[in-house]
Amino acid sequence: MADDRDRSDEALRKRLTEAQYHITQESGTEAAFSGQFYTHEEPGTYVCVCCGKELFSSTEKYDSGSGWPSFWSPVAQEAVSTAQDTSRGTVREEVLCANCNAHLGHVFADGPQPTGLRYCINSASLDFEQDEEA
Repeated sequence: MADDRDRSDEALRKRLTEAQYHITQESGTEAAFSGQFYTHEEPGTYVCVCCGKELFSSTEKYDSGSGWPSFWSPVAQEAVSTAQDTSRGTVREEVLCANCNAHLGHVFADGPQPTGLRYCINSASLDFEQDEEA
């Protein structure tokens, strides 16, 4: 669920770490195998670090070997949006938080079934909410 945090540039610069700001607001990327959620396996929901919107569930997370947290589906199709990214001399599909437009990562068509997709997401763009039953 999205919260009512102030998402002005000034508020984000104060609240986010330098890496979180760079990744979510300037389309940065963290180094492979460096993010806090790459090997994270607790049951729960990954939410946008900027607005708190639910993005991905631990039940759709898998080890893609890519070095970033990978998911085969978002919690709901309307949770994320995509945009064509032509930076770095290639065409990719950028993944954004549909609520606040924060850059999350990219989606590729080389993931597992049932979707065949790999949402390759920067840990720094996420917060984690552990399941209460866990």
